[in-house]
Amino acid sequence: MKRFVPAVLAVAVLLAAAGYLVWRSLARAPAGWAGYAEADYVDVAPVQNGRLVRLAVARGDVVAAGTPLFDQDDTNELAARAAAAANLAGAEANLANLVAPSRPDEIAQDVAALAASRAVMAQAADNLARDARVIASGAVTRQKVDQERMVLTAARAQVAQAAAKLALAREPTGRADQIEAARAAVAVARAALAQAAWSLAQRHVAAPVAAIVSDTSARAGETVNAGATVVQLLPPANIRVRFFVPEPALAGLRFGQRVAISCDGCGAGLTGTVSFIAPQSEYTPPVIYSEQTRAKLVFLIEARPPPAEALRLKPGEPVEVRPIAAPPK
Repeated sequence: MKRFVPAVLAVAVLLAAAGYLVWRSLARAPAGWAGYAEADYVDVAPVQNGRLVRLAVARGDVVAAGTPLFDQDDTNELAARAAAAANLAGAEANLANLVAPSRPDEIAQDVAALAASRAVMAQAADNLARDARVIASGAVTRQKVDQERMVLTAARAQVAQAAAKLALAREPTGRADQIEAARAAVAVARAALAQAAWSLAQRHVAAPVAAIVSDTSARAGETVNAGATVVQLLPPANIRVRFFVPEPALAGLRFGQRVAISCDGCGAGLTGTVSFIAPQSEYTPPVIYSEQTRAKLVFLIEARPPPAEALRLKPGEPVEVRPIAAPPK
């Protein structure tokens, strides 16, 4: 009896070791790892409350980036943009009036007045010079020469006054502080117009990415709240495969490695690229139950197929993943 116990223990140890080796062999070279297709949907919603006037797509439609999806009533936004445009035009006109010089006809009058003043001054200067030359001969009295000198002084003052008036006419009609205030008013009006144009644009929503329309959640005539999904998009690049690999096989997978993906109805030749390897283990999910993997710790792996092939997968359907290249020993 004492010899029988060690023999039984030895057999048990051998069977356990054989089972462990068989399990590691299966894990290292699996027939396939079970998983499922998953996707990240893009929920397109309005940014403002409003009545939906048009839904331009239906479930199953394939849309390119920029394709119109839906429109909301934009009556208020159109009026606001028109008012903002009118305010900007008024502010710009006021600024232009303040920075503009006097009217051309006024400037022409000032130019003519300056020319006349200069002619009078030149004549006074000539009279004074002529009489000053003959004052010694007694042909002209000193009183007359002094009077002509006063006339020349007055003529010069008139020329200076006319020149100053012309310069002022050519300057902006507004004061510096008025002009700065008018420029600020124009900037405010432009910002208000930009905001009104943005609000109007938000009433007409287009697809942010190329995708297939997965679902629609509203119909024309309904009032839609800001942030409430109207159209749900599924971009092909957002489709991925999640599968679970036991720890012994983890060493055979690396980020960027290509894997083969198969499922019912997927067709042949579908591949993916490993895009995520979980840093921690987890228990096998119940949906991946099998005799081989039950109660085992596994690692979540994600792989993304090329966008051109991704729509061959349907989110939620089970898949099987195999390594294309044999894992390193």
